[in-house]
Amino acid sequence: MLAMKQHCERCEAATPADIDGCYICSFECTFCRDCAEGALAMACPNCGGVLVERPTRTGEALRRSPAEREERGPRATGAAGN
Repeated sequence: MLAMKQHCERCEAATPADIDGCYICSFECTFCRDCAEGALAMACPNCGGVLVERPTRTGEALRRSPAEREERGPRATGAAGN
């Protein structure tokens, strides 16, 4: 199951589970649309992988499996596999 991280790892923008426009790599590093499509050019700065649009989680699925609560703050500094 996807972790559905709630903040962009680069700029700390909100990336709630129930909105479109959030991007992830295969390690689930999470970025907002502005960072993914802009400065990152659709490449994860942690692992070098391709960023793809993350699916949303809404309704009953979100209630049963809430989004992950993670520490906030830019983490796009190198190590993959957060």
